[in-house]
Amino acid sequence: MAEAEAGRAAIRRALRSLKRRHLAEEGAHSPAIEALTRPFAAHALEWKEKAENHELELQQCYKAQSRLSEQLVTEIEEGKASKALLKEKEAMITSLQAELEKTSEENVQLKQSLDEKTKALDLLIQEHQIVKAELEQALTKLKAAEEENQSLIDRWMLEKMKDAERLNEANAMYEEMVLKLKTAGVGGIQHNAQQEADGIIRRSEAGYTETPIPSTCTITIRAHDGGCGSLMFEHNSDKLISGGQDQTVKIWGAYTGALTSTLHGVLGSVNDLAMTNDNKFVVAACSSNKLFVWEVNGGRPRHTLTGHTKNVSSVDASWVKSFVVASSSNDRTIKIWDLQTGFCKSTIMSASNPNSLAFIDGDIICSGHRDGNLRLWDIRSGKCTTQIAAHLDVTSVCVSRSKKFILTSGRDNVHNLFDVRTLEVCGTFRATGNRVVGSWGKPCMSPDENCIVAGSSDGSVYIWSRLKNETPTILQGHSSPVLASAWCGLGPLATSDRNHIYIWS
Repeated sequence: MAEAEAGRAAIRRALRSLKRRHLAEEGAHSPAIEALTRPFAAHALEWKEKAENHELELQQCYKAQSRLSEQLVTEIEEGKASKALLKEKEAMITSLQAELEKTSEENVQLKQSLDEKTKALDLLIQEHQIVKAELEQALTKLKAAEEENQSLIDRWMLEKMKDAERLNEANAMYEEMVLKLKTAGVGGIQHNAQQEADGIIRRSEAGYTETPIPSTCTITIRAHDGGCGSLMFEHNSDKLISGGQDQTVKIWGAYTGALTSTLHGVLGSVNDLAMTNDNKFVVAACSSNKLFVWEVNGGRPRHTLTGHTKNVSSVDASWVKSFVVASSSNDRTIKIWDLQTGFCKSTIMSASNPNSLAFIDGDIICSGHRDGNLRLWDIRSGKCTTQIAAHLDVTSVCVSRSKKFILTSGRDNVHNLFDVRTLEVCGTFRATGNRVVGSWGKPCMSPDENCIVAGSSDGSVYIWSRLKNETPTILQGHSSPVLASAWCGLGPLATSDRNHIYIWS
């Protein structure tokens, strides 16, 4: 304590000494100061103005300094934010680098796995190619075996058919000779034997009568407006049935030309007609994608068959089963119908539009297609059993009364006759002026199957002999393209054009 008090006292003494010294110096220098201040007084106003100016500039500098300070603070804050963002980016970069390293490692692993799988795939492809080659070889062998088997079966069936035909011929000849022995004397027998040797007498079948070739138009009927595209006769009857673009089906007397009944209710043009084997029902295929069924007695509508999605081009009824009908359409399908219920029993898909079809027996139908092929179908399985190239475009198919021949027509203006047993062409018929009328032309065969009839676009009707290589008989009279033809089992031939039906005898 004593030392602190002594220090403070020394300090006070020193301060008093300094004060006295200052006062002494101020008194000594006062004259000089006064002398110096006198010149400055004269410049006081000027200096005052300068001071004011300097003060104003100083204020402006303060303001500028304030703005700069604010900007500096803002920039410092932005710098801090940028620094923080930079730290975040650096952290993100570090994280991404870590992920990149991890992804690179995974990529290396995936690449190794891909290489292994690629090698395995190459191995599988090689094995697949080897197996495929072996399969192709096996299929080739199988196809060859099937073809050989089919050829053997066809040859065997042909031989069996020939044997059956020879046996039938022998039996028929035996029965005929027995009949002749009963009805003729010795001279008559010798005369018949001589005729047989000369080829004059031919083997007869039950109900067979040779059909004469017509030459004269006996009746002309104005039937339908717009065109009569379909004709057919009732089985073992002279009733003629026609269908046209006027949406009607009409039944006529072939010998009188009288209209006996008209069936109404059709929607669209009638493209084709069919009659059941008992002559009870008429079926019309129409452009409205439907088929219409009537009872012949009374003309009462029975069914409207729906299911096709496009124009129904053809229809035929089984000659074995009374209630089974087949139809073809431009929707590339063939449908089998049950007339008892009016429902579709099955649908057969085809690779090409079927333009026409016909029954060969109770379960087999043949169809002509736009791709030029003739196809045979088993309606029980729905499979195509045989396919034959017939024309460039098959427009019509007709089966003979005995079901032994198939007559086809095409846009190549050729009519081919196929043997049902061998499915080989047994006759080709063409003429210089004969032109098939598009998909409308419907040729036919005579009841004795010796003549082929086809209409032409020039209005002519051509009749060829199946057995004789002669110039065809040409019937003139139509004024427009001949669309359809039908030959009655009792004799008359009917042909139609755009408006009329001609009966020839």
